[in-house]
Amino acid sequence: MQIDYSRIQYLIYDATYFHKDGCLLNLMDATNQNIIAHLYVNKESFAETYPWFTSLKEHGLEPRFVTTDGERSALRAIQMSWPHTKVQRCLYHLQHEGMRWLRTYPKTDAAKELRTILSQLSCIKTTEQRDLFINRYEAWVTRYKEFVVALRRTSVASKDLRRTMVLISNALPDMFHYLDDRQVHATTNALEGFHSRLKADYYRHRGLTKEHRTQYIHWYCLFENEG
Repeated sequence: MQIDYSRIQYLIYDATYFHKDGCLLNLMDATNQNIIAHLYVNKESFAETYPWFTSLKEHGLEPRFVTTDGERSALRAIQMSWPHTKVQRCLYHLQHEGMRWLRTYPKTDAAKELRTILSQLSCIKTTEQRDLFINRYEAWVTRYKEFVVALRRTSVASKDLRRTMVLISNALPDMFHYLDDRQVHATTNALEGFHSRLKADYYRHRGLTKEHRTQYIHWYCLFENEG
């Protein structure tokens, strides 16, 4: 199937591992949820993603938006390949990662309140809800910044709060593009659903050599679009 990359404006990017030495990089057209490009490599890295993205750019791919989970090497490759493309950070990954760092049963009031704020992220459907989230987070920063700074840097509470703050603050400019453009996906769920189906079928064929594994995944991605 010949793909006209120049027509594709909205992408979802995600990677998934099959083995320690096997990672599938995937780009999905967010409009029709077809796989437009895939690459099976040893691991997700800048060294793999950047040449791949630049090759696709040379073939006409210039997306307006890419929804991604924010993996650093891939995010850097996206930004270097397409400087004018906007990134939508996956809300599910942001929420899941932040909640994991803040623990199920946080011990400080600061962590408890931040966890409550973060728990609402994936439910945001309107600009009013967006503004409420931002206002609550900024109020939290004002209230607890000095407390966090005063914590012993090597303490678990300090590490958890600092990295969650960095996660939210860095991602905030790219959290809510989907509210202004309904064709932008707020999460990478559509592509992750494809990966789940692929893995369920793949694991029925355990024992494949690496060469056959690569061929299986390649043909699965191609035939999925035909279906």
